[in-house]
Amino acid sequence: MSRVPPPDRSKPGIDRLIDVMARLRHKTDGCPWDIEQDFASIAPYTIEEAYEVADAIARADMGGLKEELGDLLLQVVYHSQMASERASEDGAFDFESVAQGIADKMISRHPHVFGDQKVATAQAQTSNWEQFKAAERAAKAEASGAPASILDGVALALPALMRSEKLQRRAARVGFEWPDVRQVFDKIDEELAEVRAELDGGADPDRLSDEIGDVLFVVANLARQLKVDPEVALRHANDKFERRFGHVEKRLREAGRPIQQASLDEMEDLWQEAKRLEREAATGR
Repeated sequence: MSRVPPPDRSKPGIDRLIDVMARLRHKTDGCPWDIEQDFASIAPYTIEEAYEVADAIARADMGGLKEELGDLLLQVVYHSQMASERASEDGAFDFESVAQGIADKMISRHPHVFGDQKVATAQAQTSNWEQFKAAERAAKAEASGAPASILDGVALALPALMRSEKLQRRAARVGFEWPDVRQVFDKIDEELAEVRAELDGGADPDRLSDEIGDVLFVVANLARQLKVDPEVALRHANDKFERRFGHVEKRLREAGRPIQQASLDEMEDLWQEAKRLEREAATGR
């Protein structure tokens, strides 16, 4: 079989990428792996690529960001190509309709830019944006015949901590909220007491999982009330742990000691040393 030349490089980049994807998915001459994929099998890669975009941003790696955005764009083209192959089925679409749909949505949600509405502040725009989204959710619910919920549209595939914050933020818009943040601390104490009670009662794994989930859910609420993004906060805590534990490992290597042979007290001393060095670096003292 003769080799089919790749799509013309003189084409606009997005057109060339769409052609590449169509070629990879060709039923007889495409890539066997790509032909076998479906929406469900590709979804984990889509999520992974979104995280890699965020990672490149966090590292301020512009070259990496360019590459990761390309990988994420490929995911959009991949899903669009698979949908376009269902031309005879309800709900079929292609990349062009995806692009047109998001362009239409952005125009409709920004009447202060593309119309004559006036919005004075970013906060006011955020409020307008949420009103538009609520109206869209209500319209979708009406079309489906299902009753609308304030919580509709909070994606199940979100990281659990991020999803809990979004669910609670939605509920707070209709007044389902502790009026005083100190009440959240009381709720955290209550949930921790329930964890202790489960431990004292034999530590049933399912019950412990349930109670720990409640603790995390309320901590996410505390973060939201304090205007702290819990996902970002936990990411920073992970980075801090990794950095300090790396210091512990480094100091033990320098001493010629395998970490497996170090006592907890030794590791704790080195952990505190890492904290002290970080404080000194931050304050210049």
